[in-house]
Amino acid sequence: MDRIQHDGVLIVGAGLAGLSAALAAAPRKVLVLTGAPLNHGCSSAWAQGGMAAALSADDAPALHAADTVAAGAGLVDVQMAALLAEEGPAAVRKLAAMGAPFDRDTAGEFATSLEAAHSRSRVARVKGDQAGRAIMDAVVKAALSARHIQVRAGARLRGLLQDADGRVRGVVVDQDGRLTEVIAPVTILATGGIGGLYAVTTTPPELRGEGLGLAALAGARIADPEFVQFHPTAIDIGRDPAPLATEALRGEGAKLINAAGEAFMAAYHPDAELAPRDVVARAIHAEREAGRGAFLDAREAVGDHFPEEFPAVFAACLSGGVDPRVQPIPVSPACHYHMGGIVTDAQGRTSLPGLFAAGECASTGVHGANRLASNSLLEAAVFGTRAGAAARDEADPATRPLRAVAAPVLPEAAVAQLRIAMSRDAGVVRDAAGLTRLLAEIDGLEALHGRTPTLVAARLVADAALARKASLGAHFRADGVAETEPSRTFVSLAATPLRIAAE
Repeated sequence: MDRIQHDGVLIVGAGLAGLSAALAAAPRKVLVLTGAPLNHGCSSAWAQGGMAAALSADDAPALHAADTVAAGAGLVDVQMAALLAEEGPAAVRKLAAMGAPFDRDTAGEFATSLEAAHSRSRVARVKGDQAGRAIMDAVVKAALSARHIQVRAGARLRGLLQDADGRVRGVVVDQDGRLTEVIAPVTILATGGIGGLYAVTTTPPELRGEGLGLAALAGARIADPEFVQFHPTAIDIGRDPAPLATEALRGEGAKLINAAGEAFMAAYHPDAELAPRDVVARAIHAEREAGRGAFLDAREAVGDHFPEEFPAVFAACLSGGVDPRVQPIPVSPACHYHMGGIVTDAQGRTSLPGLFAAGECASTGVHGANRLASNSLLEAAVFGTRAGAAARDEADPATRPLRAVAAPVLPEAAVAQLRIAMSRDAGVVRDAAGLTRLLAEIDGLEALHGRTPTLVAARLVADAALARKASLGAHFRADGVAETEPSRTFVSLAATPLRIAAE
């Protein structure tokens, strides 16, 4: 096994959280490892809606924090939500200064849009639905221009290095078919979510919770893995991943209708199309299960303006043979965001010394049981920056890492089987019978292929979903009992280091 000694901050993942951390760690040297080329294979670049922040005169961070807490169904860490909302406007302005071309009004101020469960219009957008790509273009350019940052693409995470006391001392990666140990004083995981565990997802399917699974195997504390957000309006044209019809369309007045042309959301929630995402996702799921189908009708709300106002949605629809100017868009719920993850504090520190986490793989407590729309890019920028700044000041412990054994990889055929099972039994609607069946399937895959990080991540979701018998936020149990005192789920696996004795 090859070995690299890096004397600065090591970051795994090059989405908005990872690169925000890399930029914030200056002037200390940073090595960023990513499996895909920059701006490919990360969810940040695929985000459409934008970044939520109190940017308008009629808004305030306290209002944004209150909306965040309300959406999270009683599980949001109030202090962390306040921090996110307070630092949000500066984060957006910093990205704008880097070159992110946010939409502006005639006065030159940020043009904002309204999204579900927000009490104010506060989502800063780029050309309607181009925010993620445009923001990442600016951040990637800044990272490549920064002299303290080195990026290595094509490096797939296969393990965490630990010393004899359990401190994380780096990672094991697969680079061009060769395993390499990368030893570093401090490591930040910014490995994204778990969308690739599901058959229908809006995220890169390569994101399979491997960072989450490896951290759990190393003994890191995990929170709220059962809370998986399903975006209500993935465009149902048979593509993997499913293209997204941004929530901003409903903010502009688009209606959800069934095959008979009937608007149905008012029957499910008084806020209709602007109800919280979990409510809208379950309504669409119910209409589809009843055989009535579900479509997003933006013909009147957007119509001929689609190409310039929502170019990404327009192009995706056309690629599937749908012209949204004159046809309703077929939609389906799809795995979109994982509220659970590796527990961190406000600086990104995990329960394992030497290990930080940021972005979707982390659990800061700001999302609770149901993430507020457009808080994901904001969290990545705010807490990625905080993690990088804190990691910059971590001293080198100068301890000797134990030689790691790379975690097994789940074969693609088994991944396909797992994705079908997860969508079927740990999807929008769950029950004990389905979750028990799912866990048995995971047992069978583990018996054949070993304790892969992907299977560990899937098991975390399924176990916690089975244990939480009440419906809460994005976790809906068809056989649910009444929730009394909602509390967060915390899991800490017995440390199972993927390593052998020190040489």
